[in-house]
Amino acid sequence: MKALLFDVQGTATDFHSTIRGAAQSIAGPYAPGHDWSAFVNEWRAAYFEATSRRPEQGPWVSVATVYRETLDPLLDDKGIAMGAAERDELARAWARLEPWPDTVAGLTRLRKHYTLATLSNADVSAVVEISRRADLPWHAIFAAEMVGVFKPDPRTYHLAARYLGLEPAEIMMVASHKYDIRAAGRLGFHTAFVARPLEYGDPALGDAEFSDEFDINAVDFLDLADQLGS
Repeated sequence: MKALLFDVQGTATDFHSTIRGAAQSIAGPYAPGHDWSAFVNEWRAAYFEATSRRPEQGPWVSVATVYRETLDPLLDDKGIAMGAAERDELARAWARLEPWPDTVAGLTRLRKHYTLATLSNADVSAVVEISRRADLPWHAIFAAEMVGVFKPDPRTYHLAARYLGLEPAEIMMVASHKYDIRAAGRLGFHTAFVARPLEYGDPALGDAEFSDEFDINAVDFLDLADQLGS
């Protein structure tokens, strides 16, 4: 195995805490006492629904567009009367996600032995911004945007393998989302599940259980580095 591919939103970064904080700061004055944790999870669910549509159901659109377009009905349904500029600012928070505490240290260890790259549904510009702000030590950035579809479409995984010049059997897909690594596994990639029990704020809302179907189950990136001998 020569390379590791990483999901970004949720696996390498803590989107829930980041977006909850942004929502409290930007939208909080318009809705004192609102449950911003629930708000973030509703917004994320709307994003997931939009990006899960099959290609024949409509043209591909950027993730930045998805987050912005799903924000308006969410705010309007709750009677949160924010202006367009503030809505734009809140939507841009998805390009400023903070890493989990173990992310940078784990990646730093792993990059000594493997080529590290992203394979994210987020836009390339967002992954670049997230990586720049958090100093994430990738060797390369790949995103679904490059092929105009979203994971788990097989074309996303083949994209990364092609540009790395490697066979799937030489690559491990790392994610906290089981649908993602299951899709990669069906194509011949190695698989690593990283449990992120606080991905949605409440451990009861996520799936952090280990499964023997994956090559590696890890509690965080440091554990992953340990298991890979880095």
